[in-house]
Amino acid sequence: MTKYVLPLALLIGATAPAFAAEYFIVRGPDQKCKVVQTRPTDKTITVIGDKAYVSEAEAQKQVAVVCKDKH
Repeated sequence: MTKYVLPLALLIGATAPAFAAEYFIVRGPDQKCKVVQTRPTDKTITVIGDKAYVSEAEAQKQVAVVCKDKH
């Protein structure tokens, strides 16, 4: 049994970074940009660009670049 459990645990551990959080830059009805962790499904919220950022810090830096308002 352990000969199956150990390789499975290693496989799950190796693929865990693939399921890392994604961050999106969005603009709501108030026209302010912000960073969110999930892609919004609400039609009143617009995703700015089509890129998902791997870290919140990276997304926050890009807010100043891609948004016209001074977040």
